[in-house]
Amino acid sequence: MAVFTSVSEAELTAWLGDYSLGQLVELEGIASGIENTNYFVTTSNGRFVLTLFEILSADELPFYLNLMAHLARHGIPCPNPVANRANQFLGKLNGKPACIVSRLRGKSTAAPNNEQCAAVGAMLAQMHIAGQGFSQIMPNPRGAAWRAATALQVRPFLDAQQAALLDSEVALHVQLPQGGRRGVPDGLAVTLAQQDWTSLPQGVIHADLFRDNVLLEENRIGGLIDFYFACSDALLYDIAITVNDWCMHSDGTLDAAKTQSLLRAYHAVRPLQENEQRAWPLMLRVAALRFWLSRLFDKYLPRDGELINPHDPRHFERILKNHIVAAPAVWL
Repeated sequence: MAVFTSVSEAELTAWLGDYSLGQLVELEGIASGIENTNYFVTTSNGRFVLTLFEILSADELPFYLNLMAHLARHGIPCPNPVANRANQFLGKLNGKPACIVSRLRGKSTAAPNNEQCAAVGAMLAQMHIAGQGFSQIMPNPRGAAWRAATALQVRPFLDAQQAALLDSEVALHVQLPQGGRRGVPDGLAVTLAQQDWTSLPQGVIHADLFRDNVLLEENRIGGLIDFYFACSDALLYDIAITVNDWCMHSDGTLDAAKTQSLLRAYHAVRPLQENEQRAWPLMLRVAALRFWLSRLFDKYLPRDGELINPHDPRHFERILKNHIVAAPAVWL
């Protein structure tokens, strides 16, 4: 595991005393994940996933746990948190906030086909619709302010060409100041006005729906997992994040057929508005920028004990460059 808090069978057995989940049968560490420690847990009552939160605080976690419970109640195949005997989703294990959730069927794929991309698109739209009834708000902690601050931190590690690219993209993906276009040059104001994402449909987004966070049973979605980057933002941003992982050639260019499959399936469930279609090329870029920045940070400024094998930031740098050159259409 990238972040590891050891849990013994005896410690877990004692902790499970606060739950009605039966007797512990098996405890197995999950060798993946960046921010949390995860275990597969089998009890006499079924299969579950135990998560110990290494970074998120107990005060932050109710949003994510309540969101998963809400989506599960509305038919979205996501981990359903289990309440303890005090009717609380969140507990404490070995000094860390911890929860236990239902374990879903299926496995992730590294090479999705067109049908799987379509299934993800349709499910993402269903999740966005189900999320409209969720009352809690979590402003995106990795929005424009985070991008600007993180760029300053990672910039010293870049060469001149990379730094210029980073500077231009961070400057581009900002919002119009309070008061609209006043004091903003006309050309820049037009560009910024196209990015007034508050006018786009908003709601709860997953914000990290990569291939390893989707469980598949052949071409059917078995589950959406790892909601701990979820937040409130433009729904289109969530689609762009998903396309940037699911619909890419190895060289970082868009696979047109997969992109069209995903977008058409999404559109059939929640039709994309005209302003969303206009914003699409820039939204793909800001989604790529977000993960280029986070991977640069993870590579050059890792927290102690984390990211033993950080992802290569050059992957999202290539995707960003290709989006700048290609200016992709929506392909509905």
